[in-house]
Amino acid sequence: MGHVAIVTDSTSDLAPEHAAAAGITIVPLYVRFGAEEHRAGVDLTTTEFWTEMLAPGTAIPTTSAPSPGDFRTTFEKLFADGADAIVCPTLGTKLSATFQSATLAAQALPEREIHVIDTGSTSMSTGIPALIAAELAREGLPAAEIARRVTDRLADVSLFVAVDTLEYLRKGGRLSAAAAVVGTMLAVKPIITVTDGLVAMFEKQRTRGKARARVIELIAQQPIERLAFLHTPTSTAEELSAFRDAVLAAIPGGVDPAMVSTGLIGASTGPHLGPDLMGAAFLKAR
Repeated sequence: MGHVAIVTDSTSDLAPEHAAAAGITIVPLYVRFGAEEHRAGVDLTTTEFWTEMLAPGTAIPTTSAPSPGDFRTTFEKLFADGADAIVCPTLGTKLSATFQSATLAAQALPEREIHVIDTGSTSMSTGIPALIAAELAREGLPAAEIARRVTDRLADVSLFVAVDTLEYLRKGGRLSAAAAVVGTMLAVKPIITVTDGLVAMFEKQRTRGKARARVIELIAQQPIERLAFLHTPTSTAEELSAFRDAVLAAIPGGVDPAMVSTGLIGASTGPHLGPDLMGAAFLKAR
């Protein structure tokens, strides 16, 4: 049985070392600070991104999708390195042209077996499907079966994060201006999720503490198979630890520690969510 390579994009928020250890190849989105353009995770690390993002006077950066050529180059290299097929879960098609770029690249290689999957989400809600695909590939399953199983689990993947403002989502075009204005006018702390492939304000709370407490309740509503905590460098180690402990204590039946990760929001998603974020992506248990 041939080797199946797994590819995703940098909005998955998989740390480079985590992706490499899992056998996942990352195709970077582009991040622009003014006239300077970087490839997320390649020539702009997550730490460098946040240093720039949090610097006084920095304008909100913008992002753009990888080109079909970027994906084709990655696919061709993986085939040249011995892959027999590729499975590629990507950022949701309603949020970016990334899925379309990967699809066009696959169509340009009609003699090759490439399965591009629209995860309908972002951040670790894209990263988790990629990790599932990588695990199935290591088990030796064929690409078509990996793609089928990953697609089948997409309905079990969700995400809730508490953010301090909707301004970043509005400026990045990921949320309607009307919704952002409502959030700003009310001086609320929004809870963000992804619904029907679009970023949405799920609820709003009056304080950061109440918003994070509500996120804990939302995550812990059901048994969870896999959990990925998400935060930004503005959170203290104590805040993050307290949040993690509260979530893990509240989940029915707990979670296998091997299936729990903690990571920074990366350079591809950070421009749209902003600092002072706390939450998690997760895979509901079946």
